[in-house]
Amino acid sequence: MARTPLALLSPADQARRRSLTRMKAVALGALLFMAVVFVFAFAFQQNVPWLAYVRAAAEGGMVGALADWFAVTALFRHPLGIPIPHTAIIPHRKDEIGRTLGEFVETNFLSAEVVRDKLESIGVASRLGTWLSHDEHAERVATESSAITSAVLRAVSDDDVRDLIADLARSHVIEPEWGPAAGAWLGRIVETGAHHNAVDLAADSIATWLESNRPAFAGLVSRRLPGWVPSIAHRLVDDTVYKEAVNFVAAVRADPEHPARVAIDGYLSRLAANLQHDPDTIARLEHAKATVFDSPRVRDLAAQLWDTAKNGLLSSLADPASGLRLRARAALAEIGGRLASEPALQRRVDTWVTDAATFAVDRYRHDIASVITDTIERWDPEETTEKIELMVGRDLQYIRLNGTIVGALAGLTIFTIAHAIFGA
Repeated sequence: MARTPLALLSPADQARRRSLTRMKAVALGALLFMAVVFVFAFAFQQNVPWLAYVRAAAEGGMVGALADWFAVTALFRHPLGIPIPHTAIIPHRKDEIGRTLGEFVETNFLSAEVVRDKLESIGVASRLGTWLSHDEHAERVATESSAITSAVLRAVSDDDVRDLIADLARSHVIEPEWGPAAGAWLGRIVETGAHHNAVDLAADSIATWLESNRPAFAGLVSRRLPGWVPSIAHRLVDDTVYKEAVNFVAAVRADPEHPARVAIDGYLSRLAANLQHDPDTIARLEHAKATVFDSPRVRDLAAQLWDTAKNGLLSSLADPASGLRLRARAALAEIGGRLASEPALQRRVDTWVTDAATFAVDRYRHDIASVITDTIERWDPEETTEKIELMVGRDLQYIRLNGTIVGALAGLTIFTIAHAIFGA
């Protein structure tokens, strides 16, 4: 099996690879040591009888080392490349191992009872509140949230957002008839007399303008008089028009029941009724609305609205001293303080978090566990074998080493018992 080059592995896997290589060398060294001892003892046991015990121990050690080498190797590949049945278990049963591992995680870790017990024991709200109540932590959350929000804003297609705003404006603002709603609204204003303040404001504004713009009346009417009329008559006419205008506005301001006010009330009442019930008035309003809010103008308005909002948000999110960031940081710290100090709020938040987590786990635990199964199924068999070997291979080499030692002790024990019973 071709191994991944060391440079392509992560630092952690590189360290595991080096540790695995060292342990393989140790286990192999133990086997070679037993072989050397066996050869030496076998050659001289006729001359030195006690070497027979050494030979038996070395022989048992070699058998144990070879048996465990075969067992460990058979997990990952065919020993010596020979396709012996029931070897290379991991690459051949990779998908089954992934499914089994996924089922194990789903059954033992992703159960509603396990998640609920764990969340109830740790006190999520209290811990979160204590952590969040520190200013530096609130600042960190505000900073990270600002970065995420800015990234989302930059990633969103401006054209799509403009189209969405335009569609929403067209569906909820432009397409519905304005007449009945506007008429009902205007009718309530007239009934309550809320428009009287607007009339007063208009009258006051006109009076102020008249006081400041007396010269504007010069020639306003007199220029239309015949040329033979004396100039003094021109001035008299203009002065009269000005004084009448001033007196009229003053009378409107002073008399709440002035005919002009009554006429305005009557006009607004008729307009409110027509907007609700007169098809011609409703049609004229709809035509005027359609003329103002035609499609290009709606899209331009949506573009301006989105660009303004987006640029304002990006600017505020990027500036740590902006009002938005400061208020967000203060709000987070306040929430943290409340979570840390209010038991009733802690219980509500803990209940909400626990219920949400258990619902998600209970509903989607199979989908969550399938991530393990699907990921292992996508792995190449050789890649899977290497990953697993890097994780557990070093410990498996201890099995080879222990097998060598246990085999040596077993061989020595068996030989000693046999020699004691049957003799030389």
